[in-house]
Amino acid sequence: MQMVFEAYYHAVNNRPNTRGGVHRINLLPTTCHVYFGSVIGALPDGRKAGIPLSEGISPVQGADRDGPTAVIRSAAKIDHIRTGGTLLNQKFLPQVLADDTGITKLAQLVRTYFRMDGHHIQFNVVDSETLKQAKQYPDDYRDLIVRVAGYSDYYVDLTEDLQNEIIRRTEHEAF
Repeated sequence: MQMVFEAYYHAVNNRPNTRGGVHRINLLPTTCHVYFGSVIGALPDGRKAGIPLSEGISPVQGADRDGPTAVIRSAAKIDHIRTGGTLLNQKFLPQVLADDTGITKLAQLVRTYFRMDGHHIQFNVVDSETLKQAKQYPDDYRDLIVRVAGYSDYYVDLTEDLQNEIIRRTEHEAF
């Protein structure tokens, strides 16, 4: 990840733009990861053509198999200071934060990430089954708000591709 970041940074940062300024990098894609994925072919990691890319610096959907602590340790390895911002999403099952122990662990996770010079982390606390139900019965879930990629929105107002991308994100069951 560090090699990719350095290559990207040096290829883009300070290059002249068409308006007389220079380009700066940021890793805050909002929803362009869905569009970019729709026009990119299959990749060697097994990603099929047309599937959304990961949002920001988040692991691609389903790739974060070693838990949220491993994710923040990996994400913190890049130099966030040299970007215009980064975005890291995490999804937890509701039962993980159902008591004070879970909430304390989440607070520790966030504090740890910022101590490692991480920039931005956001969470969805919802299970995929609820999201699938919301797709099927949108009138019953009009108040369901999710973190998308740098912003929140009503789940039922999102495009189907974006809804599916959020469903495919890894659901962490523990810290």
